[in-house]
Amino acid sequence: MADKPTADKLPPIAFVKAIESVISPEVQRVAAGTNASLTDETINDLLVAFEFAARHDREGNELWDARDLARLLDYSDYRNFLNIVEKAKDSSKTAGIAIEHHFVDATDMVDIGSGAVREVKTLLLSRYACYLIAQNGDPRKRPIAFAQTYFAVQARRQEVQDQSAAASTEDEKRLLLRHEIKEHNKKLASAAKAAGVVLPLDFAIFQNSGYQGLYGGLDKRGIERRKGVKGDILDHMGSTELAANLFRATQTEEKLRRDSVRGKEAANLTHRQVGAQVRAAIKEIGGTMPEDLPPAENIVKVGRRLKAAIESSSKASQ
Repeated sequence: MADKPTADKLPPIAFVKAIESVISPEVQRVAAGTNASLTDETINDLLVAFEFAARHDREGNELWDARDLARLLDYSDYRNFLNIVEKAKDSSKTAGIAIEHHFVDATDMVDIGSGAVREVKTLLLSRYACYLIAQNGDPRKRPIAFAQTYFAVQARRQEVQDQSAAASTEDEKRLLLRHEIKEHNKKLASAAKAAGVVLPLDFAIFQNSGYQGLYGGLDKRGIERRKGVKGDILDHMGSTELAANLFRATQTEEKLRRDSVRGKEAANLTHRQVGAQVRAAIKEIGGTMPEDLPPAENIVKVGRRLKAAIESSSKASQ
């Protein structure tokens, strides 16, 4: 984390407004500050929503808006959330870590209706600050309990990363997201089959429909030609592009089941519409369209390199 990141380095991102157009109803209830229970599938959505909420300053540092984090962690009253923030700051001081490097005062503009906006105070938080907030939160809230476990796992991954210069943050994100997509695609295939997408050719058309919605009309082959890659295009996506495709897959699967979609054509239309909604959310927050993102190193090679680095680090520590 760079010293004293400032709010003027960050683009204004209306995270909640953008996410509400594609996120599942259950996670919307969490974001609205209710006590709705979370399913295992929704926990995965919450993980992606947290990563998707990250802003980046000009130096590439990740920062989260405190008001966004409060909604995700089920705090409807922002003042109660600020009490947890103060405890997190105390924890940072106790650890001997300067709070100004991880908790930055900022202002944001919020829509109050009829085209009017109002300035509100907020905080910009590092990933470490988010971790401290989760650790000091109310574990009776399932989003908090999940966040505590999630950050514990992330902390362990960070330890491995620090031990090996070969293991980059981007590589780890890609591996995590690629695994999540692989698992969710199985659920998506099951939901599509229940809707009437049975034959392999039908499923290929169904998958292309989702890509066409997300990639502005490009199908799988079109994406391959655009990016100059061959094989599984998911294996050549960076973390940002993978996150967008994970949203597409999870939300399509849920919509197919929730709306009891039946028939191949209806399933294809649903997949394309969800893909288009994710694309619209990216556009609204000023993100780069997925077809314009550069191809990444084959994920298989990345996995082998990180595995070798971890094994080498383990041997060195023995």
